[in-house]
Amino acid sequence: MSDLVQWSGNLLYASFILYLLATFLFGGAVRQKKDNQKQEENRWGKLGFAVTVIGFIAQLGYFITRWIASGHAPVSNLFEFVTFFAMMLVGAFIIIYLMYRLPVLGLFALPVATIIIAYASMFPREISPLIPALQSDWLHIHVTTVAAAEGILAISFVAGLIYLVKNIDQSKRSKQTIWLEVVMFSLVATIGFVIVTTAFNLTGYEAKFDYINKDGNPAQETFLMPAIIGPNEGQLITDGKFDSIVEVPGFINAKKLNTLVWSLVAGLLLYLVIRLVARKRIGALVQPFVKNVNSDLMDEVSYRSVLIGFPVFTLGGLIFAMIWAQIAWSRFWGWDPKEVWALITWLFYAAFLHLRLSKGWHGEKSAWLAVIGFVIIMFNLVAVNLVIAGLHSYATP
Repeated sequence: MSDLVQWSGNLLYASFILYLLATFLFGGAVRQKKDNQKQEENRWGKLGFAVTVIGFIAQLGYFITRWIASGHAPVSNLFEFVTFFAMMLVGAFIIIYLMYRLPVLGLFALPVATIIIAYASMFPREISPLIPALQSDWLHIHVTTVAAAEGILAISFVAGLIYLVKNIDQSKRSKQTIWLEVVMFSLVATIGFVIVTTAFNLTGYEAKFDYINKDGNPAQETFLMPAIIGPNEGQLITDGKFDSIVEVPGFINAKKLNTLVWSLVAGLLLYLVIRLVARKRIGALVQPFVKNVNSDLMDEVSYRSVLIGFPVFTLGGLIFAMIWAQIAWSRFWGWDPKEVWALITWLFYAAFLHLRLSKGWHGEKSAWLAVIGFVIIMFNLVAVNLVIAGLHSYATP
């Protein structure tokens, strides 16, 4: 069994490396195109696609071997769900690529997938027995359907982002350039989170604090990063470690807030380094890669991705979820934070389609909606899972 788990981890790592390699190959395909050429495959694009497919097969192998090792679908904790989400994103990209043959999609989609896998790797990977609420066939049906839908909707984000990078004028400062740069910074901050978490994990950093929790009772917390933000009335009990600079009230999770602060600090430093080296906005830095993109085609890809992903999310995120909730908790709906944000996500994409079909929101407006939709998905994935307590707290590490 341990051999299967080891194989599973190796296959996931292999897929991560292959996706990175494919990104560079797609970059070569995009850079080879000249202004008077049509968007068509070249040998770099074909090679990039082949490497992507091999990476997807490797990640599928990870999923299958982990399923065999655990005895259940590996989507029961945050590490497993996020890696499966990344696999669905790549799977959706492969399907879209076969339809449109656009290497530029790979240049943007695969980095997003690798960032998501890297983010997942920051959480505990141990295989644990399922809690009673998860011991159901609906685990396979509901969670995998949601991940598939979000993977498809992520392609809408990628296409929308490409559209914005292509069409927003980077020669002058505007609201559009600022908000686009905020999106780019968010991606960089995620990379910063991975870098800083990995660095402290490699050093084996641990600092224990005694503190008073929100109920007024003594408690203990172990910080895996230096505590810029410390717990309520916290006392450092580990010698030679960094004491907190700021304490927060007991109702705030100091450890998670501290991780967020470190992520923002690392992301900001990484962003500043990129800006200093490139001497331009990140949006302007990547704009040359999309100069030959057909904007109308990107708009179509973004729209069709929502058109496909929305009904799949309706099934997985609402209908299947309510059926499972009735079985597990004897009610279809309970206003749990995860349920509420699933509904918000559904309502947003319903509004997206309404504005697109009834109000004629095409082009830049539609692209911004696609980006905002992905932000909502990621908020649901990160903040709701990690910060907001609810019946779905089993998903937290």
